[in-house]
Amino acid sequence: MPAFVARYATAFAEVVRDAKLDAAAIDRQFSDFLATWDGSPELRAFFVNPAIPAAQKIAILDKLNAKLGLQKELRNLLAVLIQNDRIGHVAEVAAAYRSILQEQLGIRPAEIVTARELGADERSALVAEVAKLAGAKIDPSFKLDPSIFGGAVVRIGSTVYDGSVRGRLDRLKEALTSS
Repeated sequence: MPAFVARYATAFAEVVRDAKLDAAAIDRQFSDFLATWDGSPELRAFFVNPAIPAAQKIAILDKLNAKLGLQKELRNLLAVLIQNDRIGHVAEVAAAYRSILQEQLGIRPAEIVTARELGADERSALVAEVAKLAGAKIDPSFKLDPSIFGGAVVRIGSTVYDGSVRGRLDRLKEALTSS
């Protein structure tokens, strides 16, 4: 990720905080814009084309905004990205902004790997335990990996908690071979 992405995301997060905007509404609007962005290769090609003047791109942004109804602060962020030829990185700016927002709200991302698909009750119970482990609210993402045989592997930031059967077997093997 280019360094400027973090600067735009941080500045936008400060604007959202200082203006006391509804962060959830801003996030939905960002998602709406990104869905339009991702769904239209022609739109992306238009906005990233350096031969098209920024004023023309902003005029199209404003027409698009009439349909999307973006808050002026989000519209202004997009206009600044266009003016500085950074609009091609809008998805990265959005991801960095979301990460900053989660950090401000005390929410930590957690990757949870299991050997099988979990039911809703199992997921809820596991998420509650991981939240206790993290000492914070978590934003879980679940992945399947049958090679761990059972249990779960949880990654919160750079910390990995390995409660998998494979992990236990590996630790047992290491203990037996080192003795």
